[in-house]
Amino acid sequence: MCQCPRFFNRVWAAIVLTGCIMCHTGPVLAMDTPEKVVLTLGSWRTEDIRQMNAILDVFHEKHPHIQVIFDPVMASEYDAVLKAQLAGGTGPDLFYLRSFGVSRQLFDHGFVTPLDHLPGLSENFEPAMLAPWTSEPGTIYGVPFIAVSHGVYYNADLFTTLNIQEPDTWEAFIGICRTLKNLGHVPLANASGDAWTINEIVFFNLAPNFIGGRDGRMAYLTGERCFNDSHMVSALTAVRDLAPFLPEDQSLLGYMDSLQLFVQAKAVMWMGGSWDIPYFNSESPDFNWDVFPVPPPAGQPPSVTFHLDAGIGINPDTPHKQAAQTFLEWIIQPEFGRLMGNHLPGFFPMHRNAPELTDKTADRFLSFNHTRGTDIRLAWEALRAGTPDGYTLMMDAAVSVLNGIKSPQTAADDIQSGLAQWFEPARKCR
Repeated sequence: MCQCPRFFNRVWAAIVLTGCIMCHTGPVLAMDTPEKVVLTLGSWRTEDIRQMNAILDVFHEKHPHIQVIFDPVMASEYDAVLKAQLAGGTGPDLFYLRSFGVSRQLFDHGFVTPLDHLPGLSENFEPAMLAPWTSEPGTIYGVPFIAVSHGVYYNADLFTTLNIQEPDTWEAFIGICRTLKNLGHVPLANASGDAWTINEIVFFNLAPNFIGGRDGRMAYLTGERCFNDSHMVSALTAVRDLAPFLPEDQSLLGYMDSLQLFVQAKAVMWMGGSWDIPYFNSESPDFNWDVFPVPPPAGQPPSVTFHLDAGIGINPDTPHKQAAQTFLEWIIQPEFGRLMGNHLPGFFPMHRNAPELTDKTADRFLSFNHTRGTDIRLAWEALRAGTPDGYTLMMDAAVSVLNGIKSPQTAADDIQSGLAQWFEPARKCR
């Protein structure tokens, strides 16, 4: 036991007093306060900065020692920029992962951290939702983040005025387009100035209804079908069917031009995706609008493209792996699915228990899944791993058919011959 002196000068008072306290009560320890960690989150969604910051603020409230900065780049540049950053050691701590082949290549090159150990993955996500971010040996490397749906937006007020009903067959849909054009309206706002839009929100939007949904797509991937069979030709023929109903000089118009044509009621419909909802909400068109799924040809079962779009992975080189894992553990929880689905209407969580959505159009898109078969975009699985890749081949085919440069059969032949250069099932297909 130490003895405290009775008399001491002011200089030593604090020191001796502290010593006495330590003797009688033990040393006084400073409270452990976690060091502030800043993480960057890479993305291709520059349109979502405001909404993502609102979502991240909820995380910051729960984890005040971790700050996540949303740092997106243009979608058209994202893949190349991310790969260069990761190869050069300057990549973000966390980043969006495209589904299937593109992200799998990053994982195979050692640019993404395995996540098999992450708690809650299998409990909160079905295997089908984890598959786009799972390696061939079965290693999970991405947490499912957002899915998107495809359909056709339309001016509901004009449909009511003209007594037009939502179509239930492709033939009825083309009939509506013809009626609108005859009445002096531009039926569809879509245009090919940005070629990806014809691929992703026209061709991939309608294709499942013409090739037989997921089963039909898998038949191409196994070599049971060739990519220039009658099903593929019919899907490309459907693209050609739309050509007379697009805006004048559509080849000169880009994505934003098309959105504005619809918003300004200068075009009646827009073949698009659920991700357009926030834009339309912010623009507040002077008419009521709704959405319907692309209908199948008469007599064929209906399908809808519900695309598993983005996961999130961890950079193996991040110095803050534990903080990054904490963030992923947060988005794994169903509560995050509800938060994200309502802050970003049109971007759907993939958790086992789908949350209720407050946006009526987002909920309408999600309802398509209840009465139709669902599948991802046609080119995503397996067909982007070689050169020429399936995405580019299909985009070139769809745009050239739409603009009258190639026939549907010739365009399908080009897809088949291009893939047969490297994709083994296309070489051996029947």
